[in-house]
Amino acid sequence: MLELIDASRQYDVAGRAVRALDGVSERFPAGSITTVVGRSGCGKTTLLRLLAGLTDPSSGEVRRDAARSIGVVFQEARLMPWLDAAANVAFPLKGRLGRAEIAARVDEALTLVGLTDARRALPAQLSGGMAQRVAIARALAQRPDILLLDEPFSALDAFTRRSLQRVLVDIWRRRRSTVVLVTHDVEEAVLLGESVVEMEAGRVVGRVAVDLPFPREATDPAVVDLRRRILARLVGGADPFNPQVCSRRKP
Repeated sequence: MLELIDASRQYDVAGRAVRALDGVSERFPAGSITTVVGRSGCGKTTLLRLLAGLTDPSSGEVRRDAARSIGVVFQEARLMPWLDAAANVAFPLKGRLGRAEIAARVDEALTLVGLTDARRALPAQLSGGMAQRVAIARALAQRPDILLLDEPFSALDAFTRRSLQRVLVDIWRRRRSTVVLVTHDVEEAVLLGESVVEMEAGRVVGRVAVDLPFPREATDPAVVDLRRRILARLVGGADPFNPQVCSRRKP
């Protein structure tokens, strides 16, 4: 179970109350993969933080099964600089699993993200994209019941980005974790989501079912058409120069 019920989150910004999330009610069915799309500052990251339990709602409710494990991938890699890539991936597993199981999971996760040759590299020796792949591997190695991703591929080159999008879908199809991925890329939202949640100015303004088989290709006319329709609604539904929409800072 993963659900928001009339959830709002308000912050004080320079003495002014800013509502980052405004009365959102959304349910994310077990075993589903959902993408959340909207322009920068629309409340996507706040929504994800509420789902992860990293932020409490100012009002409303977040419901999640306490027995289910949660993995989170942030926009920044947040690696520990004194640990190499393999040790960063292994760190959350220590004390929970035996050494052999940890080693097997680390090897599997680094292979999935294409970093087996960089397992002994320190974060300072990695490019930004490689560091983010380590962060993704760290989450995958935990095999979470719920996987929450905040624009995880935004720092990657187009080739690696598409490869990891396919990896994410493959892992989801095998394990059927509940996946929620936040993105500002409408094409990515359509390629990855069973459904796409559309957000504007702290509110959910639509949810679109994507009834297309996996794997999906960006050149598929059905993907192109759905991307065009979602983009038209989001661009047409709000003034891009409205400071209430665009000037918010993510908490």
